[in-house]
Amino acid sequence: MTSNFSAQIIVDANKKTKAIFDSINTDDKFYPENPTKTNFKINKKISITIESDHLPHLRANLNSTLRLIQASYDTINSVDD
Repeated sequence: MTSNFSAQIIVDANKKTKAIFDSINTDDKFYPENPTKTNFKINKKISITIESDHLPHLRANLNSTLRLIQASYDTINSVDD
C-alpha cells in the first residue's frame, strides 16, 4: 500500500518575494526527472506545494527547495546593500 505525502511552504520576503519566486521557479523547470510533484504559485506570497508517494523523496525535495529559497534570498540581499 502506497501513502501520499505532501508539504506546503509559504514564503513572504516583502520586496524580494517576486525575485525569489523567479529564481526557484526557473530552477524547477530544469529538473524534469523530479520524482515529486512540485507546484509553485505567487500572489503576494509564494506558495509551494510538494507531493510524493515516497517520504524520502518529499523530504529531499523539501530540503532542496528550502536551501534554494535561502540561497536566493541571501544572494538578493548581497546585491541590495
